Amino acid sequence: MSDPTLLEVTDLVRHFPFREVQGLRMVKANVRAVDGISFTVRQGQTLGLVGESGCGKSTTARLVTRLDTPTSGSILFQGRDITTVKESQLRGIRRDIQMIFQDPYSSLNPRHTVGAILGTPLRVHGLHRGKEKQRVQQLLELVGLNPEHINRYPSEFSGGQRQRIGIARALAVEPKLIIADEPVSALDVSIQAQVMNLLATLRDELDLAFIFVAHDLGVVRHFCDQVAVMYLGKIVEYGDKRKIYEAPEHPYTQALLSAAPDINVARGIPPKERIRLVGDVPSPINPPSGCRFRTRCWKAQEVCATTEPPLVAAENDVALRGAREGGLHRHACHFPEVKTHLVAEVEPA
Repeated sequence: MSDPTLLEVTDLVRHFPFREVQGLRMVKANVRAVDGISFTVRQGQTLGLVGESGCGKSTTARLVTRLDTPTSGSILFQGRDITTVKESQLRGIRRDIQMIFQDPYSSLNPRHTVGAILGTPLRVHGLHRGKEKQRVQQLLELVGLNPEHINRYPSEFSGGQRQRIGIARALAVEPKLIIADEPVSALDVSIQAQVMNLLATLRDELDLAFIFVAHDLGVVRHFCDQVAVMYLGKIVEYGDKRKIYEAPEHPYTQALLSAAPDINVARGIPPKERIRLVGDVPSPINPPSGCRFRTRCWKAQEVCATTEPPLVAAENDVALRGAREGGLHRHACHFPEVKTHLVAEVEPA
């Protein structure tokens, strides 16, 4: 039996309007940061959002936490549409949806002690009244810090320790879903591994769901169950991580994976051929017609310029009997690299 759906995002759009000068005229335009994406996250599941800078990953994270307001689309959290709820109603929602920010230095108030930083969300939500100090010390111990350091300031901690404090702050109100926006990208490699192991342990022990935003494909493969590959505001490939990493079908996903370090080289296996994309990422103000990746794609044909490919289930997955809902491998490409997946990878319904 599959876990219940915690979050369901449908046709989510976020356009940022602005004015630009064209000749002697001031013209209205939109930055299409997120342009119609859909995905689901089940209880205890981890979804990785990957793609180049500017593809809309962080904007998506801010929309789900309602730190930003969608232009259109719906965000269902535990069956409730939180897309248009009033500001006064967001407090209860944000208790269940917390965020870990990318920069462990600027995300903590340097004038507040660790005790104040972790105690504030408890007071805001009226939790552990009269026992705030004990709860703060428990949180510090939970993330691997000394509970006696409750009166220290952020400047007295290293970058990795500060990020652990940020994780403790997210856990303080006992959320069901955590949005982690590149939480280890600002840390040294050795510290990254420690923080990722901590997050994995907390996920399993507390049965947390995650949306994990990252550039590092190795980190996503280690931590996530599902992967959504974004390009210029769209999801171009989406599915189980094994299927994405072992048999990518969209050309953009293939290019990303070819640029990632290959651990098989150390085993004596020849490295995969590097796919080098030509040209720059188009402007989100005026994206290409049809398939947005066609201007950099080696498979592009006339149909790619006239028809936008929908995000559909791969033919090989549809053919596999017993594929459970949400486990299908989806891609948005007219000419996918179709590969046969192992039937053993599909769990029975």
